[in-house]
Amino acid sequence: MQTALLLEDHEITRQWLSKMITEAFGDIDVVCASTLEAGRLALKENHFNLALIDISLPDGNGIDLIREITRHSPETYCVVATIYDDDDHLFSALQAGAQGYLVKEQAKEQLLARLKGILNGDPPLSPAIARRVLRHFRARQEASPSVSLSERETEVLTLIAKGYSRGEIADLLGITKNTAAAYIKNTYQKLN
Repeated sequence: MQTALLLEDHEITRQWLSKMITEAFGDIDVVCASTLEAGRLALKENHFNLALIDISLPDGNGIDLIREITRHSPETYCVVATIYDDDDHLFSALQAGAQGYLVKEQAKEQLLARLKGILNGDPPLSPAIARRVLRHFRARQEASPSVSLSERETEVLTLIAKGYSRGEIADLLGITKNTAAAYIKNTYQKLN
């Protein structure tokens, strides 16, 4: 059975996200925690396939837990679910090892689609967040041309920023889903 850790301090939001996880993944056991310490305890007692983690918690920062998960359980797929959509939070989370970043204020259908996309290998990024990554990369490229994306990688990143899934990107660019996935992976690696 698949298992998910949901680390969210607000009870109503925790219940809502728990339902979203179940709706997206079907038969999945969701373990909920409301504090960083409770999340750490759950990690000692369970192995998780997915961790959906809030950043701002009453006893610390969820990004610290992402670092711990990445170090001790790298097969756990870590996704941030937060209200913060600024560069500092975003890039700190990605550098810590988050494989996705979802803003909770998006429409339920969009959030659900991003979660379901994980099953297809689509990166779980809110469209606004993907646009931030693209802007950040373009600014970095202008300042330091040492990191460069190919024309196709830039096209793929632009389509991600517009909210397209991996399958839709493949169709639009006339490439296979596996090729689109490779471009996405290469782009993320280049952007660290």
